[in-house]
Formats: sequence, structure tokens, C-alpha cells
Amino acid sequence: MSPLDQIPHAGSTEETIAAIATPPGPGGIGIIRISGPRALSILQTIFRPRHERPEPACESHRMYYGWVIDPESFVTIDEVMAVFMQAPNTYTREDVVEIQCHGSFVVLQEILGLITAAGARLAAPGEFTKRAFLNGRLDLTRAEAVLELIEAKTEAGRSMAMGQLQGRLSEEILAIRERLMGLRALIEVAIDFPEEENDILAAATPLQQFREEVQGPLAVLIARAEEGRVYREGISAVILGRPNVGKSSLLNTLLQEERALVTPVPGTTRDTIEECVNIRGMPVRIVDTAGIRHTSETVEEMGIQRARAKLADADLVLLVLDASEPLSEEDRALYSSIRQSGKKQKILLVLNKIDIAPNASAEEYRTGLGEEELVAVSAREYTNIKALQDAVFSLVTGDRKGGGWDPGTAAVPNVRHRNALKKTAQAARRIEEGLAGAISPDLLAVDIQDALEQLGDIVGETTAEDILDMIFERFCIGK
Repeated sequence: MSPLDQIPHAGSTEETIAAIATPPGPGGIGIIRISGPRALSILQTIFRPRHERPEPACESHRMYYGWVIDPESFVTIDEVMAVFMQAPNTYTREDVVEIQCHGSFVVLQEILGLITAAGARLAAPGEFTKRAFLNGRLDLTRAEAVLELIEAKTEAGRSMAMGQLQGRLSEEILAIRERLMGLRALIEVAIDFPEEENDILAAATPLQQFREEVQGPLAVLIARAEEGRVYREGISAVILGRPNVGKSSLLNTLLQEERALVTPVPGTTRDTIEECVNIRGMPVRIVDTAGIRHTSETVEEMGIQRARAKLADADLVLLVLDASEPLSEEDRALYSSIRQSGKKQKILLVLNKIDIAPNASAEEYRTGLGEEELVAVSAREYTNIKALQDAVFSLVTGDRKGGGWDPGTAAVPNVRHRNALKKTAQAARRIEEGLAGAISPDLLAVDIQDALEQLGDIVGETTAEDILDMIFERFCIGK
């Protein structure tokens, strides 16, 4: 008898699912995860521990060394470590097995094939986390935080996701809901006892208290969502300018690597080049573009058209000017085309090549192009690059102090949360009007219920099934 046979099995009516939990590609270790009622029996079918003696008794959450063996051919597939974790003290609150094998694609696929042959099915994207949510281990905000933690591009993004995973957002949402539920209870009593309606409503939440305990926290959360968006999602910054003003040099300097070819020949860059850089915790996708000018060269013209297309999607434009040359009509025309593009991008003027033109008047270039903010740099000599990064950060975030993200911030709603919070705030304004006036308790109760449903949608208490599917489909398989 295997030591694993001695572990009690937690019953469940769910299907048993399995997936590779590590990224594709060769690695030192690969992990396969199994969750569901047959997790233990499947492990017993394919795993042979090194010591098959009954004592000491095998324990849940204890790692065992052994081999995965094909139960039909008795061929040894790999040397592994395996652990059985008994419900409910697991990620999904179901029985869970994890097998650590060598990180070979062939080995992982072989073992996964044995697992599915033994009775498991392949997990859908995010299905392990969805089961954790459905089984009550995580509310929906914490489940979403798992994905945000996986996808975090910067320390600020990681910090926000970790705070949400620890329940900071759900705590604030539930506190607002509790205040609304107390108000709803009074309103429902007034509806049930219309002869005492005035006395009951007089005992309801005072208007100022409602503003402080409901509307105030809602406004703070909405503001945090707007602030946190750029840290979560990042921004797109397009480097634009005439040929040979140093756009590719600027890209290389910001990335601190030779990503783009740099030559004195105008028109070297024929296509867009995109890379991501971290500026004060804010992910910035920088797009280097072909120099914009009139040309009859087909390939260069295609690059210019791509540059214009990227401009339409940009949040920020770094318009590069050449300090060794006076402001030209081409510079002015390019600035005008940005302003007339239909999207009101933020523009930062970058006066480059001050190493060869130290006496260039920055004010002259700035006033010649709409009084935009300007930073004078030398991409070749790395001069004032930090000032450029500071200017990008403050222009996008509005944070002129340049402090960056405060890791102590309690909760940062994402886009889905923000939309629900805005609808809640609209309902709260109607409730405020109801508390200030003399509308029917029935109508007031409708508005309170609307606000409660919006907040419930954030934490997953009233979220529609199709919305849940869309959320968890964004996860990778195995998580």
C-alpha cells in the first residue's frame, strides 16, 4: 500500500480538472496541477513514491519523492516530487495535487496525458481561480487581483495587485454596502408601516452622514481608479519628428540598449519599433517611428503611414526637435498635424542634440509650438534624460511632485470596478436627493437596491455568469 492511500479523501460533485501550471518552454521544473474529487486517486494511479511503507503515515501538504509511471506499460516517465493537499485548505477549496517534474515539454505532456487518461479533463483558462471564487475562498476582486499580479509590469502594478489580493478593495466596498443596507432596512420598515413613515424616515441616516459615509468613499475610490489606470495598463508614447533629429537615439537612451539602428543618413528607420520602459513605476510603451517628410521612396512612405497610424492611438507624443537647426516649417506642420489628429494627446517637446548646440534657445522652440512643455536633452550624451522621464511622468499623471505610486494606498479599483462605482455614485446622488426631499420610500428603496447591486457586482455577489466567464477567460491555463 502506498503512503498516499492513508490520506482521507474530501468528497465533491465537481469534475476533476488538470493543467500545466508553468509557462511553455524548457525549464528546470515544470508543475502540473490537479483539482477535484479524483485528484488523489489519479495521483495514486500514476505515482510511485520511493518509500512504500505504511509508517510514518502520509500527511496532507507534505511533499513526496518518487516516479511517475505509465500504469499500462509500467514505463517510468520522470522522477518527480508530488504533494496532495486536502480540502478545504487548498487554493480551490477542493482536493488538489501538484506534481513537480523536469520542465521538458515532452515530459509535461506525457504526464498530463496520463492524468487525463486516469479521469481528469483539461482545465479551461482561469478555471482553478474560478473554482476558488465559486467555493468562497476568494471574492471577485481578489480573484481579479491574481491575474493583475501575474500581469504586473512594474513594482507599482505589483503593489496595487497585492493590496487587492489582500482584500483592501473588498473591505472598502463591503463597508459602503453595510451602510446602504442599514439605510435600506429602515426604508423597508417605513414601507411596511406607512402610518409611522414620517417617524421612521426621521430616524434614517442624516444627509451629512450619508455624504460622509457613502458618497465620500465612493468619490475617493473613483479617483483612485483614474490614478491607478496608468500604473496598471501603462501608456503609449510615440516618438515623432523629422528625419535625423535623433528619434532612434532617444529610444536607445531611454531603453539603455542599442535597440534601433542609428546612422547620420536621414530615413534610416523605415518601420515602427516598440519597446516598454518603466518610468517611476508607470509602464510606458515607447514607439519609435519613421521620420515624417515628403518622399517618393515606397518603403519609407509605408513607414511614415505607420507612424501616423501609431499617432492616432498614442496617449503621449514626444515631438523631437533638432537644437542644431532653427525651428522649421516642417516642425510646425508636424505639430499642427498632431493637434488636428482628432485625439487630444499630451505633447512633450524634446529638444535634442544640445551637446552640439549648447546655446540653443529652448524658449524660442517652445513658444514657436504652442507653448508646450519642453525638455532639452542630448540623447547621445545622456544629458537631462532623468528630467525627460520626470516630465513624462508628471505630464501623464499630473503628479508634479514626482513622488510616484504610494504603496500605502488602500484600494485601487480597475476599469470594471470603476464603471460599477460610477453607476453606484449616480444612484447615491438620487438617494441623496431622496433623503433631502419628500419622495416615496418605495422610490428611495429602488435607488438603494440599485446601488447595492452595483457594489455586489464588484465583489461577485450579483455578477452575471457571462461577465464571470469573460473575467476568467483572460487568465492563463493552469491558474
